[in-house]
Amino acid sequence: MAEVPPKGEGAAPPALQFSMDDSVANGVYANFVNIIHNPAEFVFDFARAVPGRNDVRILSRVLTTPVHAKQLLNALAQNIAVYEKSYGPIRVDFEAPRPGNGAPVRPN
Repeated sequence: MAEVPPKGEGAAPPALQFSMDDSVANGVYANFVNIIHNPAEFVFDFARAVPGRNDVRILSRVLTTPVHAKQLLNALAQNIAVYEKSYGPIRVDFEAPRPGNGAPVRPN
């Protein structure tokens, strides 16, 4: 008879099964995030800022623990490194506003 290893020893963790509603699957475009925190949680307010308008519409709020916020930071850094290895550096240097229209030129 085959020996069954005790739980936690040599056993692979169960695979996670993900699901989402259709409204979530469509996604939401955000080009702005406001982050606030207290000792117990981080709050991410994802929003869309529209050029020429002063109002910023918050589209989604995500609350998480400090531990998960740090794990998100590390996961995002790893994914950006993989992205840049595949597609080249992500530019974050923006040109100064041009006279006339006042809008900054953003890199693609």
